[in-house]
Amino acid sequence: MTENAAQNDPPTTHVLPRGIRFAGAVGGIKASGKPDVSLIVTDRPAVIAGVYTTNQIVAAPVVLTRSKTPTATGRVVLTNSGNANACTGEEGMCNAKAMCEQAAELTGCDAADVMVMSTGVIGQPLPMEKVRAGIESAAGKLGVAESDFLASADAICTTDQFRKTVSQTVSIRGQEFRIAAKCKGAGMIAPNMATMLGVLMTDAPIGPQTAQDSLREIAGQTFNRVSVDGHTSTNDTVMLVCTGLSESKDSQELTKDELAVWQEAATQVALKLAKMLVADGEGAARFFEVRVSGASNDEDAFVIAKTVAASPLVKTAITGGDPNWGRIVSAAGYAGPKIQPERTSLVIDGVTVFQNGTPLPIDAAKLSEKMKSNNEVLVDLKVGDGHGNASFWASDLTEAYVRFNSLYTT
Repeated sequence: MTENAAQNDPPTTHVLPRGIRFAGAVGGIKASGKPDVSLIVTDRPAVIAGVYTTNQIVAAPVVLTRSKTPTATGRVVLTNSGNANACTGEEGMCNAKAMCEQAAELTGCDAADVMVMSTGVIGQPLPMEKVRAGIESAAGKLGVAESDFLASADAICTTDQFRKTVSQTVSIRGQEFRIAAKCKGAGMIAPNMATMLGVLMTDAPIGPQTAQDSLREIAGQTFNRVSVDGHTSTNDTVMLVCTGLSESKDSQELTKDELAVWQEAATQVALKLAKMLVADGEGAARFFEVRVSGASNDEDAFVIAKTVAASPLVKTAITGGDPNWGRIVSAAGYAGPKIQPERTSLVIDGVTVFQNGTPLPIDAAKLSEKMKSNNEVLVDLKVGDGHGNASFWASDLTEAYVRFNSLYTT
């Protein structure tokens, strides 16, 4: 896997929210010489909300940006890749603040209105001369074209094999509101808040606390339901930027019913990104979905689905195309929530292998070939007669993942 291969992606078409400019630039932080500084700048003060890693070891940019959100005066989201600025002590916080101050000066706003994100290797001081050069270069390239948006998306990538961007429009009040989003991530991905860097942007009029609450729900239904390696990063951040600069003069904040429509669309955007994270999992050969039904409640179903998806034994079975149902049902059994073994059933890629606590005779070789021939594998697990349901998405675990991560910092 090569670092930041995203620039090789084919052209795409996006609808971009009004009132936002984008840029990506090379500062020289990455040894590869690939883009490593991204800017998102709003034309006027905007609502910005954020959700952050729940890891107790937290990077300086997370601490700083978390203290600023939600806000109604945000102007800039600045990201550097190639260096996480995590576990860097007081120097790391000073550098994060310096990044905000420089971006503020170049874009004509206050440093308090600049949000900063970093991603890359942990424990190394930021090469500030290169960071400053990248920020200055990005500020000089800001634009509203799709190419500018894609450049900003490329500049946040690290081990990603492809860029991850999605856009969509949603009709509310007889007008079209735009949603666009980008994220990065391929490793150190585990569901415990955001588990990557990402930015959702919209021109819908949404207030600060509403945006914060909405983003938390969106993350809970999408980014918190994916896993590559079970490792929650020190830098996880997802931001929501709302400019309110739609084509209509009606800038009144969305009503509760209108927000529900917008949030459903935004959730679909985020879900597409979340699935891209899994599909791009380091060394991954297959993507699999675990659907749990019959639990006592949705929360229990989520815990069971997460446990099954995170099991190394389940992941390696998916890698080998092995319909090893015992690994799946036993993972459900140790997940914690109460299940009904006598009502537990399992379907793998449409083939029922276990029903009401009893294994069924199957053509294991045929099912194995079916699993191997698909990039995606579907696991349907019923654990009782309850009303709880949940879905979870994960990548498999391969030798390539082990090789890549055994050499990542060397």
